[in-house]
Amino acid sequence: MDTLNSALVGQKVIVRTYSAGVHIGELTAKAGKEVQLKDAHRAWYWKGAFTLNEIAVKGVGKGSKIGVAVPSIELTEAIEIIPISDEAFATLEAHVERA
Repeated sequence: MDTLNSALVGQKVIVRTYSAGVHIGELTAKAGKEVQLKDAHRAWYWKGAFTLNEIAVKGVGKGSKIGVAVPSIELTEAIEIIPISDEAFATLEAHVERA
């Protein structure tokens, strides 16, 4: 994947895709609408935040369902990429659904 110059590469981000849902991880590459994330979680359900912007700032609350991380994922049709604070990311990790 050819990486475009993006100030967000190397940062933890939330990615909303057209049809693959919401993913959270470290952005490692971006080319057009395609992105690659490292240590990526899928957000299935969240409470305590109304929008993805709010999740990026405050995180999620009790009852949220965040999937376990995969080492990497390539997503097509990324329509929104939002940097997430370390504090907000910690709330996501606290709500990972473990089997």
